[in-house]
Amino acid sequence: MIQASAMPVIRLISASTIQAPSQADSDQKIHLTPWDLVALPIKMNQKGLLFHHKPSSSQIQHLRHSLSSTLAFFPLLAGRLIATEGENNTTYCHILCNNKGSLFVHAIAENTSVDDILQPKYVPSIVNSFFPLNGVRNCEGTSQPLLAVQVTELVDGVFIGFTINHVVADGESLWQFINSWSEISRGCHKLTKDPSLERFFLDTVEPPFPIPAPSPFTKEENQNSQNSTPETPVRVFHYTKEKIAQLKAKANAEAKTENISSLQALLTHFWISMIRCSFVDAQEEVFIFLPIGVRRRIVPPLPENYFGNALQIGVVRMKAGELLQSGIGKGAMEMNKMVASHCDEKVRSQYVFMAKKPVLLQLGGAVGAKALATGSSPRFNVYGNDFGWGKPVAVRAGLNIGEGMVALFGGKEKGSVDVQVCLPYEILEAMESDSEFIDAL
Repeated sequence: MIQASAMPVIRLISASTIQAPSQADSDQKIHLTPWDLVALPIKMNQKGLLFHHKPSSSQIQHLRHSLSSTLAFFPLLAGRLIATEGENNTTYCHILCNNKGSLFVHAIAENTSVDDILQPKYVPSIVNSFFPLNGVRNCEGTSQPLLAVQVTELVDGVFIGFTINHVVADGESLWQFINSWSEISRGCHKLTKDPSLERFFLDTVEPPFPIPAPSPFTKEENQNSQNSTPETPVRVFHYTKEKIAQLKAKANAEAKTENISSLQALLTHFWISMIRCSFVDAQEEVFIFLPIGVRRRIVPPLPENYFGNALQIGVVRMKAGELLQSGIGKGAMEMNKMVASHCDEKVRSQYVFMAKKPVLLQLGGAVGAKALATGSSPRFNVYGNDFGWGKPVAVRAGLNIGEGMVALFGGKEKGSVDVQVCLPYEILEAMESDSEFIDAL
């Protein structure tokens, strides 16, 4: 029996290993880039889709078969991480496409409906139980599946939860896989976009790259992942295309420019509201962390279907008082400059630096009352995923999104954006009472 923190509960029906139909490349070894290795210590990436359709037993069995067929195109997702010891207390890591398989879980939430998920102000805690491998860190991919899927039947629908190892794939690659699986599930024999599995390496630094001590693979380091994740409230805020356009116009007018994007304006608005409702001292430094996609920033650009990680973390720092007093234009302009600075030269120089001196992301990190860390993107194809019974009605991030984390998704209506955020209850309640924040919703 799988149980959330309180009633209701979900009942486990089965758990099985799904392998690709062929082991032709069972010994394929995929070296990892510095962009991949940085994610080793953090928890696996979790995203899920909610459908207003209750699948039959034959449809669930069809999902198993179509997942196997899809893994033939994505053999690394059926593999495992391999860690080896090097000299001077270093560790090396690669992916072995050994077809040990992905995890497929079938469960039922007998007393939970689609409306029970969508109507509450806060995301119900039972949603956390709709994802497999909760609390598992990426470095545990030496023994845990690199991909796990949970299909949870509801009273009048179904939730498909995806847990993927972030060392293997970033958000863009995760949704590429989900898009591909839904295509094959609908009966397509050819993918719209075949994945490009070849990793990006520079001639000046060759893999494998050493991981310095303390190794995230040691027993002592992994004990942290056994601790339960404290429950922090999660809410989803919806922004229409019209409201986002107003925020963009306001930011550009204040900054006297036309360069600030819709997303930069929206994120700055949200950041300002969070800091204002956190009552941070005016002299305190506050932060917002953004993943910068580099597929199209490298010259020549990486293949559009590049499957792996192609991200660098950018950060904007400002004094709380300056951020609040300067308005949306100042913060958005600082964000715009930071993003624009990630040109080909900077991306390559940071790659070399990370290859020679790897820096791993830390559990928790500098997020919370003084910082936001963003993830996902409204540009990903979320609502186009039809597995044969219609498109989803909602998307959610899983338990592995921690305090101060923001997940961005394109809304159901074209041009709209849903912002899922995990923050302390008192901050979220204060934001709901903040007129400037509410006016933009």
